[in-house]
Amino acid sequence: MRFNARHALVVAALVLLGGCAQHSMMQTGQQEPEPIPIKFVVVTMFEIGDDEGDQPGEFQLWKERQELDTRYPFPQGHHDIYVNEETGVLSIVTGIGTAYSSSAVMALGMDPRFDLSNAYWLIAGIAGIDPEDASLGSAAWAEYVVDGDLAHHIDAREIPDDWETGYFPRDAKKPYDPNKPDPSFEVQQLNPELTDWAYELTKDTELPNPEALEETRSLYTEHPNARKAPFVLKGDHLAAMTFWHGEIMNDWANRWVDYWTDGEGQFVTSAMEDSGSYLSLKLLDEAGLADSDRVMVLRTGSNYTMPPPGVGAAENLVAESEGYAGLDAALESAYRVGETVLDEITTNWDVYRERLPTPGDID
Repeated sequence: MRFNARHALVVAALVLLGGCAQHSMMQTGQQEPEPIPIKFVVVTMFEIGDDEGDQPGEFQLWKERQELDTRYPFPQGHHDIYVNEETGVLSIVTGIGTAYSSSAVMALGMDPRFDLSNAYWLIAGIAGIDPEDASLGSAAWAEYVVDGDLAHHIDAREIPDDWETGYFPRDAKKPYDPNKPDPSFEVQQLNPELTDWAYELTKDTELPNPEALEETRSLYTEHPNARKAPFVLKGDHLAAMTFWHGEIMNDWANRWVDYWTDGEGQFVTSAMEDSGSYLSLKLLDEAGLADSDRVMVLRTGSNYTMPPPGVGAAENLVAESEGYAGLDAALESAYRVGETVLDEITTNWDVYRERLPTPGDID
């Protein structure tokens, strides 16, 4: 990833702000409290109602099962922070969309109450999933996070006859221009060894497979992977603020990810936040406040990114908007798979505090 002068100014501002806060405490004679050492951060994006005891969103299972009982007010973010101070596990709810997620992660990274210098970060949420690759409830570990917003766009009714789409990269002259511009944050690669380790550790996890999923899966008569029971896979992530849907947009997503990753990435999941969250972590890394090599992205399929044969995109999107067919299964899958990684790291903290796990660590 290329860091330009603007990124350098952001990093300098982070360091300056931290120093100002410290200087202010010294002037007032306040005793600076010791920051709480955090081993593992779970980044979720939304909650549906209460944090406990009702229909869960992405946060609730983590709060209940990890006993995240200590609340820290977080007025600069979307939702208060919860911590298990005995295990060193912290979780946030960023809010939906790149603007919310990037600002929440940055605010957490700047928070002097927590020492995040050795923390592992798991971005764990639901997503649309490509029926060409996986089924509802499946869990995909991403190595690449590709942004789907930073681009030029011309309405398809006004594009040249030889263009397939009106969506094309900034500083390019046409869609999928072979003279590809240098990426700003259009594509970000996570630590591949950590991603491989997480996949190898969790690939045999038993995922929930309620009968209710079969009704939706069975409609995808031309997509063998969409008809499978939920499974764990490696697959890359497209983050875009627009909730898109349909076969044509799904084809675009596959080509967009392929284009920005030079053919190395495979589009599997779609959501809104992860390019912003990861960019904030990269900048926090530059400021010495986080380690971006310790970041993992796990997305689980709550709905398909395109309709089954014979169903229109608009019709299917409206139906999905009334309730994702795989929501509950996706939430449970995210917890089961993510918790396996969390438990392995925190249980073996004497090892993984200083060095990162690799696939060779798995028996």
